[in-house]
Amino acid sequence: MLLTIGSPMATKMPFPQAAFLNHLELLEKSSPLAANAALSPSLAHILFASDETVTLTKSAGCLIELLKARQATLQAAFDRELAADELRRYQKFAKPGQPSAHTVQLRQKQASARQASSQSKQSFIKVAAAFVREAGIEIPQRVALEEFITHWIDANVPKDFSQ
Repeated sequence: MLLTIGSPMATKMPFPQAAFLNHLELLEKSSPLAANAALSPSLAHILFASDETVTLTKSAGCLIELLKARQATLQAAFDRELAADELRRYQKFAKPGQPSAHTVQLRQKQASARQASSQSKQSFIKVAAAFVREAGIEIPQRVALEEFITHWIDANVPKDFSQ
């Protein structure tokens, strides 16, 4: 019989670009009041059509998906670490021999968190490739796509975004 442990992975990790992601989703739904925000010229070039309207480009849709995938990746990594810490805490005082039902359940929780982390990382790389291709961003040689796009997000997407 397995014991029930509180709600699985209940802790949410804060996402630095959450406000900007919400802003883009509002723009995608064509909310005119959301278009008055100040953006860097390079980001505005990627997001908006060349005419003076607030029409989002296809790469803006890819950026929305990229930010959602990044958020999922960060949350999955956080959940994986949380499960590993919890398992370490209980294994520290475990008696030798057959593991308890609680330890088995924690190992299962850790395995599912590890699998979710791998899946979110794969989807992040897939969406990142689509975004880079659509936006026409050049990736330097010998730099991994994941590393490049993570630095690109940190450098170009506003963290503290207010409309």
